[in-house]
Amino acid sequence: MDNALYVGLSRQMTLRRELDIVANNIANANTTGFKVEDLMVRTEQAKPAKTLDGSAPVKFVLDTGVARDFSQGAMTKTGGDFDLAIEGKGFFRVQTAGGDRYTRDGRFTTNPEGQLVTQAGHPVLDDGGGPLTIDPRLGPVNVGKDGIVTQGAIRVGKIAVVRADDLSTMAKDGDNLYRNTANTTPQPAPDAIVHQGMLEASNVQPVIEITKLIEIQRAYEGVARMMDNTSELSRTAVERLGKAN
Repeated sequence: MDNALYVGLSRQMTLRRELDIVANNIANANTTGFKVEDLMVRTEQAKPAKTLDGSAPVKFVLDTGVARDFSQGAMTKTGGDFDLAIEGKGFFRVQTAGGDRYTRDGRFTTNPEGQLVTQAGHPVLDDGGGPLTIDPRLGPVNVGKDGIVTQGAIRVGKIAVVRADDLSTMAKDGDNLYRNTANTTPQPAPDAIVHQGMLEASNVQPVIEITKLIEIQRAYEGVARMMDNTSELSRTAVERLGKAN
């Protein structure tokens, strides 16, 4: 009977983790460029439990990580000169104290030095690996669909838009950024289109996530009832054995 309790506990642990992920999805439903996440689980066979028939395998449920859906989010028009959205596969490349990071969040602005930066102040890099500097004296900023930044007839630079061949290597790193965990360097994304004056919305579908919350709650309650019934059965068996002796 202890086996049933341990199996139930393993399932409750994964449900608790899944609850945290779904709640985080809902909390970020309005976060620019956020990508919806799902928990990945697997079963692991443990030492067989003794039964009247011999033995039977015991399988526990284990958390194996988080899957991220990088599908395109809806485009929303803002009209901001420094609001940029990527259509297609790709990431903006930014510079942080910990090295290069990548994001789909195009809510950019300029710092006191005129550099194009993220909301957290990280410089946005050009295709040469350096920061982009905007000079307000040169007039309005125009960003082409290929990422080329111009002010009047002057080319300021080209915003780096890169892609990862294996998206599973892109790990969350805070501030809506991703860190490349592979040994390979992300390559330019020539098919990606940059839209100025627009932002990519989160691809979270709130109705689906709320439905998941309900399913998780019901599953958790079902496992809890099973564990309670198993404990009661074990207690009753011990009492009967005690009376028989």
